[in-house]
Amino acid sequence: MKKVIVTILASAALMLAADQTFTGTITDDMCGGDHKDMNMGPDEKCVTECVRGGAKYALWDGKETYVLSDQNGAAKFAAKKVTVKGTLDAKAKTIQVSSIAAAK
Repeated sequence: MKKVIVTILASAALMLAADQTFTGTITDDMCGGDHKDMNMGPDEKCVTECVRGGAKYALWDGKETYVLSDQNGAAKFAAKKVTVKGTLDAKAKTIQVSSIAAAK
């Protein structure tokens, strides 16, 4: 019975966690905001190649890089400025994504 109550409370807390909005550029967690060292040409090519090599798509907000839970959605916006809605786990530097859209 206690496990059921704890599970219900934990689920309710997660549902109440409001999405935050983040604006930045889709990058990879290896290069972050600087792709110059890779010498691959345009940033889009670098991001795509780094992810193909094992890196994860991430959001670079100008200061920090946050790995995104929605890797498929992020792939559509490689090296583009976007708005991401989701929940930040600051300790793990990840965003649990609820949506990704081109920034206005």
